[in-house]
Amino acid sequence: MTTRREQTSQESRDRILTAAAELFAEKGYRQTTFADVAERSGISRGSIPWHFGSKEGLLLSVLERSLTQIRAGLADGPESEFGKNAGLDVGFDRLMEGARALTTLPTTKLFVTLLVEALEPGSPIQGRYVEIHNALRDHCRRWLERLPLPPELPAEALSVMIIGAGIGIHQQWLLAPNQVNPDQALTTLRTLLKAAVPPTPK
Repeated sequence: MTTRREQTSQESRDRILTAAAELFAEKGYRQTTFADVAERSGISRGSIPWHFGSKEGLLLSVLERSLTQIRAGLADGPESEFGKNAGLDVGFDRLMEGARALTTLPTTKLFVTLLVEALEPGSPIQGRYVEIHNALRDHCRRWLERLPLPPELPAEALSVMIIGAGIGIHQQWLLAPNQVNPDQALTTLRTLLKAAVPPTPK
């Protein structure tokens, strides 16, 4: 049974993680301080290293929670309605729902903001980024394998393209929201993909 003290500690940890994720997305990792996180979360500054050890430990915990949330969201996908006999329209609709999720996930801006950190040599968060991308590509690939793809469009390579497009569209939208329409871009992607896949023989 969870004690009241343990429950309070978990609540404090969750508030710190939420505040840190918001600040890392808004300001970047290097510009965010423990004082910023303490002010945003309402938790004392001294409690942050007690929970996470260091700023790097806090960052890793933020990404770990984000990865857990993504996996949980993907596991809830309506794959039961995405069978091989569902038809191309249903198939592509489900596929685009997944791509569109990349432009609406609360953590997507965080991933875009921290990308430079992940690309630095020896970055402690590179492994987390690899896991996040692996999870997204794997989910997309499983969707694609339910479609009658021609041999020249392997599901593995196509999943790389679709995830890259989803992230890239969102990045452009974040930079210039008045110039980029993510829904229109994803609809165009759907049209291109559907044109490349032959209809299922009746």
